Amino acid sequence: MTRTIIASATKEIAMGFDEKFCVIGERINPTGRKKLAAEMQAGNFDTVKADALAQVAAGATMLDVNAGVTAVNPNETEPPLMVQTLEIVQELVDVPLSIDSSVTAAIEAGLKVAKGRPLVNSVTGEEEKLEAILPLIKKYNVPVVAISNDETGISEDPDVRFAVAKKIVERAADFGIPAHDIVVDPLVMPIGAMGTAGKQVFALVRRLREELGVNTTCGLSNISFGLPHRHGINAAFIPMCIASGMTSAIMNPCRPQEMEMVHAANVLAGNDQDCTEWIMNYKDHAANAASGTPNAAPAAAGRAGGRRGGRAARIGG
Repeated sequence: MTRTIIASATKEIAMGFDEKFCVIGERINPTGRKKLAAEMQAGNFDTVKADALAQVAAGATMLDVNAGVTAVNPNETEPPLMVQTLEIVQELVDVPLSIDSSVTAAIEAGLKVAKGRPLVNSVTGEEEKLEAILPLIKKYNVPVVAISNDETGISEDPDVRFAVAKKIVERAADFGIPAHDIVVDPLVMPIGAMGTAGKQVFALVRRLREELGVNTTCGLSNISFGLPHRHGINAAFIPMCIASGMTSAIMNPCRPQEMEMVHAANVLAGNDQDCTEWIMNYKDHAANAASGTPNAAPAAAGRAGGRRGGRAARIGG
């Protein structure tokens, strides 16, 4: 079974088909956040620190770190800022990190200071990117997100996106990088612009799992771009992705509605043993404390489960 190992200095996580869904916190990213970009450029990391702590507290498995504050001279400005941001975040929280950049120099600078075994986000099917990024992945022995686009751009044809992913996996193998260290992003299209976007992703994820044996991820909120009440769409998208075999997503863990769907899908997929995580997250602590029976919720759940199981068995028989 495919397992992608990602680690901080003190904590190791496994991304895999039989593991809990990996929530990659997206908030440390100045793209589209002018205030955060200005703060980071000025050396003010208060928001970065607050976002790091809030995402971990909300249940993020790991954090994505992006330092692309400007399109002006990114090869000069981004590497030192990536280093500074990574050092601040990894001293503050113990979860594994993802080094998120389209600038090769920033990725390498981040790899030099990152503790543990970070995820690199990302490489595409473009020849220039493959030749620049894959040697770094091999050198530092880290996993990488493979985005299913190439020199021709992002195809609306899911077969083309699968072919690009397959190409990246094969080229990685040429460098001695195993498939379990490739996490494919099949690219999520906005459902408001392409009515088949959801079906495409579900089918692609199943193919990537069954034919290439790789873990998968996506930019979760892309699915709802341009629509009202986006979090409702995002929340519904999560369990459908997990049921199709997706093993992680870059998302905002501070949205309770979306995190509730992650926890519920983990239960229903059989990856939350004895519903332990669900119970710890959602049992009524105040009511249990007042009654003096802190274990009442799990015990009641077990008794109810037994009764329901027996009834189901009789009906089935």
